[in-house]
Amino acid sequence: MRPFPRTDLREHFYDGGRKHCVTPSSLMRTGARRRELDCPAPGGKNERVSAAGEFVDDTLQREASWYRAEEMRHRFGSGMQYYGASVGAVRGTVRDALRRHSGLTHDEITALSSELWEVPVYERRLAAVVLLQSKLELLTNSDLTRMEGFVRDARMPTLVDPLAVDVVGPLVERLGGQSRVRADAVLDRWAGDPDVWLRRASLMAPLRALRSGDGDWDGFVRRARIAADVLPAITTADSSPDQEAVDAVLEAVAERRPELRLSFRR
Repeated sequence: MRPFPRTDLREHFYDGGRKHCVTPSSLMRTGARRRELDCPAPGGKNERVSAAGEFVDDTLQREASWYRAEEMRHRFGSGMQYYGASVGAVRGTVRDALRRHSGLTHDEITALSSELWEVPVYERRLAAVVLLQSKLELLTNSDLTRMEGFVRDARMPTLVDPLAVDVVGPLVERLGGQSRVRADAVLDRWAGDPDVWLRRASLMAPLRALRSGDGDWDGFVRRARIAADVLPAITTADSSPDQEAVDAVLEAVAERRPELRLSFRR
């Protein structure tokens, strides 16, 4: 198949003075090869972070599949772009990036997660979540603010749930003292937020700990009740993202502690 001219097949996202070059699925469909464009980093950008971000993006684009991209667009909607890389490819790419750019500090890891997230490409945002999962030991209580922004942007279970279950929850669980008190207050606030995806994240966060027989059951019950009181008149469907989260946690708890599931009252 003869490819279309490549000069008209590139989509650009502009933010913070940086031009991000994104290869749309239509480019992959035509069989045209990816052409490198010069995307200068703004002044003051950490070069190690920029290099790691470019490596992740370039690798994900090489893993692109137009048919997978179209399938993802059909499943998740057209609210963002899709390269069509598999979840395994995303995880492998992040792993390779951390090997290539070893020794990244807390500030560099969090800056890289934001750099990956800021372009509305699904695989880049999933890579940001995987990155935070991989460097959970570096994260602190103050990083919940950044994660809140990610959750508000995500608006889909395949991004919100791993961020909540594999990053927010384990982070909060290992905190102690005043840091834990402040983190619990943040999750309580999320549970009462009008944003249903933020409510879902607050409810999904303790799932891993509760499933293992640990976790803050009382905190989950408190947040479930807070969430149930938020804008009840607006919810007319039988289920919503936050209600689905409650059901998922209850099902997980029932595996080891069925008495908690039976004692729960909505």
